[in-house]
Amino acid sequence: MRSRFIGPLLVPLFLALPFTYAQTGTAPAGKTSTKSSRTATRAPRKPAPPAPARKLSARKKFVLDVVQSAAGLPQGDPQDRLRVLVSAAEVVTPVEPKLAKSFVREGTQIESQLIASGQTPAVSMMQRGRVDCASALDFVNMLPVTSVPQAEQSLLGAVSSCSRQTLEPTKRKLSDALEQGLLAPRALLAVMETSGMKSQWSQEKFEAMFAALPKDAEKLRTEAPNLAAMFARGAPEVSPEIASKTGLNLLEWLGRLQEGSERNLAVNITSDALRQVLGEEKYRDALASNVMAMQVAQTAGQAGEIERPQEESVSVLRALDSTGEDRSEALRELPSSLRAREAAAYGFATGTSGDRKAADRYFDMAFAAVNEVWEQRSEQADASAVVEEVSEAAAHVDPVAALKRTQRLQDSTAQAIGMLAVARVVLAKQDVDRPQEPQAARRPGQQ
Repeated sequence: MRSRFIGPLLVPLFLALPFTYAQTGTAPAGKTSTKSSRTATRAPRKPAPPAPARKLSARKKFVLDVVQSAAGLPQGDPQDRLRVLVSAAEVVTPVEPKLAKSFVREGTQIESQLIASGQTPAVSMMQRGRVDCASALDFVNMLPVTSVPQAEQSLLGAVSSCSRQTLEPTKRKLSDALEQGLLAPRALLAVMETSGMKSQWSQEKFEAMFAALPKDAEKLRTEAPNLAAMFARGAPEVSPEIASKTGLNLLEWLGRLQEGSERNLAVNITSDALRQVLGEEKYRDALASNVMAMQVAQTAGQAGEIERPQEESVSVLRALDSTGEDRSEALRELPSSLRAREAAAYGFATGTSGDRKAADRYFDMAFAAVNEVWEQRSEQADASAVVEEVSEAAAHVDPVAALKRTQRLQDSTAQAIGMLAVARVVLAKQDVDRPQEPQAARRPGQQ
């Protein structure tokens, strides 16, 4: 039994002897050697110097500090947290890729949870192409079929960024969803394009997509022109029989919509595409076989357009032309979102013209209006876009002052979005451009 343990114990003891000898300069008792004497007088080896730390420019250090502080702010709503993480990942990727990956991981997890709960993510980490292909594949494989409509933009991102890994699993997921009457038309069209419109899978799913249109057409009223455009894209690539059948299905479905410009536009697109694919004679024959589709097609030619929310018009050029005037009173009469944007435009114009006192006055008004916009925000109004626009305008004049203003916003999510907008502007600047500004900045969050 002794032989099993003596060997292992002697090896480390033997290896330790030269180290002891070299350190003490004294040979073991009873042993002298010229070679050992030379070893005793040799100077100890100096430890290797540590690897030099990666140095960031003052500008990038400023950006990194701001991003970390912004991402550290609390968001009670998962949609808000996802907004912050998507923006933080995009801003910090050129500066600190490892930190960006941590944001991507958290954001992807939140995105998956929102979809699983039946919600459509307001923004998509997957669609921005930030997710690695292994994670994208896991996302597609784990996606419940019933959640495919909510995951449409995520699936688009997975296929566009990692088609080699995700194309086949996505095809299976979309096919299963279609069988259950669940529609994700943009994702379907993207997969058809990637697979080839003339492939058997694409031909079959093109037909199935227009057979699965929901009975309650009004729920997809705003999507009607998009569906018509998808038909116009695919109809020339499929057989005339499939084009005729899908076109008639779509016209019949459009007939369930209430009259309006969106329906008119969709009918115009569909009937024109069907006529071009079939030719005039076969087009008339196809309509004769479906009375409801024919009645809808007869309304073609009416004026139609996509109805969009009225956009606020803000002109920086107009603001530049009015830099000598005080527009404060006129701005106070505007709705909060337009007041925020107009005041920011005048702040940018006066600030870049050298009148910092006037710029401060306008930016005070703009950020006060941002608080109102955020408090009154709804799903129809993109309050985050207003925060970004105002914060970027202020950052172009003075990023340090802009950062302080964003940190004083009332809501922590608005603070984070504004801070990241400031960081985005600073990152876009060259190192030689106002190099002292980032150095003078306190770390975000310090008083």
